[in-house]
Amino acid sequence: MRIPVGRREQPRRPLSSPWWRGAAAVAAGALPALAFPDPGLWWFAFVALVPWLLLVRTAASARRAALDGWLGGTGFMLAVHHWLMPSLHVFIVVLAALLGLLWAPWGLLVHRVLGGRPRAGRAAVAVAVVPSGWLAIELVRSWEGLGGPWGLLGASQWQVPPALRLASLGGVWLVTLLVVAVNTAVAVLVAVPPARIPAVAALCGCALAVGAVWLWAPRPDRPGGVVRVAVVQPGVVNGLGGAERRFALSEELTRRLAGQRPDLVVWGESSVGADLAARRDLAARLAALSREVGAEVLVNVDARRSDRPGIFKSSVLVGPGGPTGDRYDKMRLVPFGEYVPFRSVLGWVTSVGEAAGEDRMRGGRQVVMALPADADRPGLRVGPLVCFESAFPDMSRSLAGSGAELLVAQSATSTFQDSWAPAQHASLAALRAAETGRPMVHATLTGVSAVHGPDGEPLGPRLGTDESTAAVYEIPLARGTTPYVRFGDWAVYGALAVLVVFCGAEGLRALRRPAPAPPAPPARTARGSPARRGR
Repeated sequence: MRIPVGRREQPRRPLSSPWWRGAAAVAAGALPALAFPDPGLWWFAFVALVPWLLLVRTAASARRAALDGWLGGTGFMLAVHHWLMPSLHVFIVVLAALLGLLWAPWGLLVHRVLGGRPRAGRAAVAVAVVPSGWLAIELVRSWEGLGGPWGLLGASQWQVPPALRLASLGGVWLVTLLVVAVNTAVAVLVAVPPARIPAVAALCGCALAVGAVWLWAPRPDRPGGVVRVAVVQPGVVNGLGGAERRFALSEELTRRLAGQRPDLVVWGESSVGADLAARRDLAARLAALSREVGAEVLVNVDARRSDRPGIFKSSVLVGPGGPTGDRYDKMRLVPFGEYVPFRSVLGWVTSVGEAAGEDRMRGGRQVVMALPADADRPGLRVGPLVCFESAFPDMSRSLAGSGAELLVAQSATSTFQDSWAPAQHASLAALRAAETGRPMVHATLTGVSAVHGPDGEPLGPRLGTDESTAAVYEIPLARGTTPYVRFGDWAVYGALAVLVVFCGAEGLRALRRPAPAPPAPPARTARGSPARRGR
């Protein structure tokens, strides 16, 4: 019996299955989350995107590349925000999938510049275009209504001094561009042998640029002034009467600061649960604390106001005579946590998670508070932020430009104590300090509380989520203006310009490409009927 000879059946590769490929895209997109605290593998950020890039470039079609981008973006959003699961439950998957759509065009872009067998010039273009596309996504999703700038890739480098120096030049955006450029160059180095020379050149260029910034970028001028700031962290206080018991514990911890001569005492977010104008007894107790300690107390009131309708979260400065009148009402609210977007449509979320039952009200402007000067201490200008407002680079930049000498973020992460959220939130203070050249205090109710100097360097102990204490920090002040405060988001505009030029060049190339020749007419037989193939 003769066996017909034919092509051997090739083994089916796992990634040829759309289901396996989709799962690989989700997993590859989730990898960069490991660079953030916790676990804080900051070095991993420089190669974390490589598997995702390699997967997208091998897509069989542009449609598949867009799908890989979407699924990877969904995985990234889920991994970076996984700690929201107890609050939003399955709805977090829906939100991640919607935000993941932002990466679909990025998948098309990666496939366009790295798909197939790109030449050296094309690969070199990719090192500029792919990071610019990623930064455009970060810019869009940084809008408060889409969740704000949580998990910006550049923020993973909060403890790396050269990266912090880079942030002083172009903000966290410039750090993101560097991280994605290195990932792109590594992907080219691995997968495109003809383009290894430009890939190595790009890596060397990134290293030289960081070295040049480290050596020549201006540093904050420290004239020698030091301010003593106390952070009061009461810890987790839940149950019946939690707000009153938290106030009493914070009061007790603050009294222990007597004799330590702080210039300012900072309580965390929602540290006072009643409007001080309506609760004169609480205002009197805070004024007595200020007199006893010898410093103003910056508290955070989360309550319905007596002079305006609605619930506000407000930083309120209290001195020896009571509330000073310096007040900042939080402007940027946490979606679902403090308000429900399109409540008439999405109000059902409150029945399946811990979304806000009533929307908080927004403040109208940022405020710089002035502490009074006396014979023992100079005056101090303080720029307050509340909770995740510390994630927005433009807010701290605006405060520094308005004359703030010290940035203070009041936060509360008690709902997420056993997750990655507290450490990641505290790490943002290092970036905001480095960007503005102003020291920053991150004070929370339940940890992690931290203080960073004008270069973003850590100062004093970090107060973990298991601590109930008060600590005094000696914080050096700085003068001058960083390039980021002076020139703003120039890195963002540069990235957008790169994308515009690239899209314009691609459009011109498409117009110049010759149109395909029309198909030849079918052959005719002698009787005038079309000839059949194979006859």
